[in-house]
Amino acid sequence: MLRVGLTGGIGSGKSAVAARLVERGAVLIDADRVAREVVAPGTDGLAEIAAAFSDSVVDADGALDRAALGAVVFADETARRRLEAITHPRVRARTAELAAAAAPDAIVVNDVPLLVEVGLAPTYHLVVVVQTAVSTRLERLARDRGMGRAEAERRIAAQADDARRRAAADVVLTNDGSLAALHDAVDLLWKQRLVPYEDNLRQRRVVPPDAAELAGVDASWPEQYARLAARIQHALGADALRIDHIGSTAVPGLAARDVIDVQVAVSSLADADGPLADRLANAGFPRVPGQWWDDPRPAGRGRWEKRLHGSADPARPVRLHVRLADSPGWRYALLMRDHLRADPDQRAAYLLFKRDLVDAAPEAGDSGTARNPWFDEEYLRAEQWAAQTGWRP
Repeated sequence: MLRVGLTGGIGSGKSAVAARLVERGAVLIDADRVAREVVAPGTDGLAEIAAAFSDSVVDADGALDRAALGAVVFADETARRRLEAITHPRVRARTAELAAAAAPDAIVVNDVPLLVEVGLAPTYHLVVVVQTAVSTRLERLARDRGMGRAEAERRIAAQADDARRRAAADVVLTNDGSLAALHDAVDLLWKQRLVPYEDNLRQRRVVPPDAAELAGVDASWPEQYARLAARIQHALGADALRIDHIGSTAVPGLAARDVIDVQVAVSSLADADGPLADRLANAGFPRVPGQWWDDPRPAGRGRWEKRLHGSADPARPVRLHVRLADSPGWRYALLMRDHLRADPDQRAAYLLFKRDLVDAAPEAGDSGTARNPWFDEEYLRAEQWAAQTGWRP
C-alpha cells in the first residue's frame, strides 16, 4: 500500500491537511495519538516507564504525568534515551499493526510531527510537508491554543526549520492563505499524484519518462536524487553495495530531460532477479519488463548486462540501473559523469550533441543514443582524462 509521511511545524495547519486527506479516502495514523495509546493507563508501556523513572511520573488516576516525566528527561540525555527505548519500539509496532489492518489498495497517511527530526523520511513512498510562515504560525497558536508568544517561539525553535523540512519533502503544501485554498491543493495532490501512485505501486507499473524536449537545468535534481537514494538504501540495506546519481541530471549545469538516473551496485545480478527486485518494487521502483543491457565501450565487445527499474510515482520519473559492482558498465557510468563534471568544454559539446538528437528525433528525447559514435569518442577522452588525473570510481 502507498505510505505517505505527513509533517509540518507546530501551527502550520498539518491537522487540516490530514483531515482533508481522510475526507478524500486516506487511512490516517496519528503518531501523537499512537504515542499516547502505548502509555495509556494499564499498558505495559506505562508500567515500564514507572519502573524506570519511579511512580512519581504516574498521577493519582493512574495516568502518565507528562509534566513530571518531562521534568525528569528534559535536561538529561541518558534519561531521554531510556524513555525513547521504552516508547519508540511500541509506537513502531502499533503503527505497523494499524497499517497492516488497512485495505491492500489503501493510501496510508502517517501524521508525524517530528518525521524529519527523527529521520523517518526514507521509510515512506512520499513525504508531504505543510509549510507556513512563522508569523502566521504564531498568530494561529495564540488564537487557537491560547499560547503565549514566548512559548510559541520556543516550540517552533525546538523543531526542524523550513529548509530542513523542504529538503526531506517530495511535496510542499503552502498554507499561508485560506482553508479553501489549502483544500484545493490537497484535492489536487490526491487526484493527480496519490491515487495514481497507489495504483501504479499495486500494479507494479512503471511511469515512462516523458519524451519531451530537454527540461533545462533544475538545481533541485541532486536533492531529489538524495531522497530517492535514501529510500533505495532503506529498501535494500547492505545488498546495495553503492548507490550513485548518474546521467545528465547528475552533471551540474547540464540541461536534460527531467528524469533522475540512479545506479545501484550489487554483488550478483542473479540476486537482482530475486527478493531484491521485490523490495525495490515495494519501495516504489518496479522492474521494467524485458531484458536490458548497455552497449560496450569501445564498440565491438559483448553486451554489458544490467537490470532496469523505474518509478511508480507519476510526478517523479526515474531510471534505476542495477549493475554488477566494478563491472565495465558500472565504471563507465561513473567515468562519463565525472568527466563531464570536470570538463566544461566537453559538457558544452555534449549538450549541443543532445540538442541535435532531440531536434532530429524528439520522441527519443536524450535517450536511445548509446550506439552513436560520439560516445566512443567521449569514452576515449574520458579514459585519457582518468589516466591523467588518477581518477578512480
